[in-house]
Amino acid sequence: MKFAPSTVQASYDSPLGRIILAAAHDRLTGVWFDGQSHQPDTARWPVDRDLPVLQQAKTQLSAYFAGRRQAFELALDLSAGTDFQQSVWRALLQIPFGATLSYGALSASIGKPAAVRAVAGAVARNPLSIIVPCHRVLGAGASLTGYAGGLPRKTALLQLEGASFKPEPNQPQEATP
Repeated sequence: MKFAPSTVQASYDSPLGRIILAAAHDRLTGVWFDGQSHQPDTARWPVDRDLPVLQQAKTQLSAYFAGRRQAFELALDLSAGTDFQQSVWRALLQIPFGATLSYGALSASIGKPAAVRAVAGAVARNPLSIIVPCHRVLGAGASLTGYAGGLPRKTALLQLEGASFKPEPNQPQEATP
């Protein structure tokens, strides 16, 4: 992934752990749970706690975790990904709060029904966790599948939204956000 040289960061302590927020040119470019898969090296990005889009992201995430927000209204920049990845991420934005979609249905929605594995790879590399709701994508039969932030977090996010899914056999039924 490629991020602008002007990228700055801030952190947000969510109920599910520390989140790194990134922005460039007044647009949100990243939301990662600290240490999640596919998180870029943010060591060179300066901290900017006052950038309005980062403040707005924190406020809206707090409202989401408190059950007071179902949609995010933030300026986003998806340009860190390839054209294909960006098409998948834009499709993720169409999945409503509390709804889920299978990888197969997501692939079909972007006109690539045979590209399920490639779509899954793009979902896994989504740089805007929660905001671009990759946690709403499930395996066949509504089964809980991988999440770059970890399955316990995916479970908690889906429960927060009241979404239906089949938990993994070793996964707890209740996870609190």
